[in-house]
Amino acid sequence: MTHAPLKVAIAGLGTVGVGTVKILQQHADLIRMRCGRPVVITAVCSRDQNRHRGVDLSNYQWFSDAAEMATQANADVIVELIGGSSGIAKNTVEAALAAGRHVVTANKALLAHHGLALAKLAESKGVSLNYEAAVAGGIPVIKSIREGLAGNAVTRVQGILNGTCNYILTTMRQEGRGFDDVLKDAQRLGYAEADPSFDIDGVDTAHKLAILASVAFGVEVNFNAVQVEGIRHISATDIQFAEELGYRIKLLGVASMSLDGIEQSVHPTMVPLSAPIAHVEGVFNAVVTDGDAVDSLMQEGRGAGEGPTASAVVADIVDIARGIHLPTFGVPVEKLKPSQARPMNLHTGAYYVRLMLVDQPGVFADVAAALRDHKVSMESMIQRVREPGESVPVVITTHITSESGMLAALDAIAKLDTVTEPPRMIRIESA
Repeated sequence: MTHAPLKVAIAGLGTVGVGTVKILQQHADLIRMRCGRPVVITAVCSRDQNRHRGVDLSNYQWFSDAAEMATQANADVIVELIGGSSGIAKNTVEAALAAGRHVVTANKALLAHHGLALAKLAESKGVSLNYEAAVAGGIPVIKSIREGLAGNAVTRVQGILNGTCNYILTTMRQEGRGFDDVLKDAQRLGYAEADPSFDIDGVDTAHKLAILASVAFGVEVNFNAVQVEGIRHISATDIQFAEELGYRIKLLGVASMSLDGIEQSVHPTMVPLSAPIAHVEGVFNAVVTDGDAVDSLMQEGRGAGEGPTASAVVADIVDIARGIHLPTFGVPVEKLKPSQARPMNLHTGAYYVRLMLVDQPGVFADVAAALRDHKVSMESMIQRVREPGESVPVVITTHITSESGMLAALDAIAKLDTVTEPPRMIRIESA
């Protein structure tokens, strides 16, 4: 191993970029001892050179154009912390790889949409494309699956991959408040963006799940194969019923391997209280990986923020300093299999259904008939008492059934005159 310094240039000096600078400065001696060589920052890139960021940047070469820095800086590694699936972030990573420079990125959107092409470019140039920080912040989930579980045939990976959604669902449950009210608090506290769509509609989780599925199953990244459903429709009533039934509602990203393809979906899920992931609260993330040798492994930690995400960025830099070079998605690009998507209508499982029904004779018989006609078997039913003639919430849980049958039954139920709101369905996860 060479003892020459590893030279690093950082594009993007936002929260994570500044956190990366802090760790590399504050732990320089520790990192040198662990790597057997110094890791030094030589250049940074930001449009605003005069902004005070709380770290000393005076000894570094400054660039205002990240793509220019990718080829012109005196650096072995380009760290891309700009974000976005295209534009300057993509141009910077492509330029760095084409110039034969290692890349470390936290950009899940870029990898979800362009990961295969970027991995091919990195492989052709013999350099690393590392991205631990792109999924689950400070949790070393990529390293865990790609290296720690390399001797396992992974059959399933699932997780809470978005802290904003987990915070909202946790707070709704703990304080009995509605979705819109808690979302406003999350925005005020900085847990949610002014436009929270990316998080609450499940897109952020879907980006991360597409990456995890590729590493776990040795397939090409296929973001378009992920079925995505967010949490906007989850009500305080649903959360209350979930607790009564012995569940907690979590937004999960789930990828599973089967004989007829890979099922990838993001959706609110009723998780049994007996499952450890049900107790992951607030802004924390968790990932559960099932392997044939290890059985089930859960990792939990902070999924975002300056320290945790920067920690993952530095871990990738340290790997490069140590001379560790692995295929981007665990196997060479030419060995990645096409990602054959398993349609969600083939999914089988149990379901929670909330209906708003006019309380009048015969209404339950009509609902039961619709379920029977589509081969859906009820496991339990809860009805809230109200005055006759008013709409009442009725909750049904089902035995394991097909998703296609469940959706057809709900379509039939929605057409009943006694149903006053669209039925709400949430998938139930087994323990």
